[in-house]
Amino acid sequence: THTHNNNNNNHAHHNTPSSSSSSLRGNEAATRAMAIPGIMEAGWALTDLLASTKAAKDSDRKKNHLKSELLALVRKTEDQQFTWPFREPVDTGEVKDYLEIIKDPIDLSTIEKRIEKGDWYKSRQMLYVDLLRMVDNCKLYNDQTSPYYECAVSLEKYLESLFPDLQ
Repeated sequence: THTHNNNNNNHAHHNTPSSSSSSLRGNEAATRAMAIPGIMEAGWALTDLLASTKAAKDSDRKKNHLKSELLALVRKTEDQQFTWPFREPVDTGEVKDYLEIIKDPIDLSTIEKRIEKGDWYKSRQMLYVDLLRMVDNCKLYNDQTSPYYECAVSLEKYLESLFPDLQ
């Protein structure tokens, strides 16, 4: 028993100074949560709380990773010269019948706002679907001889190269 206690003390002592600051913050948050009346009675243990804060951090990390990946893809797309018709929403004051023909308008600035907000796109696939909808809307509304239509065709080809895994 004496050795066992010693190990525990060493472990606790060893853990504190060498722990990373983020895991210390997690421990403190979990310890504070344990002090909330009813938490222990509800059957929560410190390890449960630590696991749930770690899961939340992992989920945030994944979300942030996806967000930066999607923003990079949209910015790469915006950099292409043929994307000029897609950068802002169609001016429906100017193009009166647009919404009669296009039921679900989308453009790069709207897509970028959705990514920034952080909870719209759950995957690259969802972003790809919106980008393709932009192409389809343009092809549907514009005549094949129009410069807009040509831009849509170029964008479609570009998206195939940007998302080869989704072809």
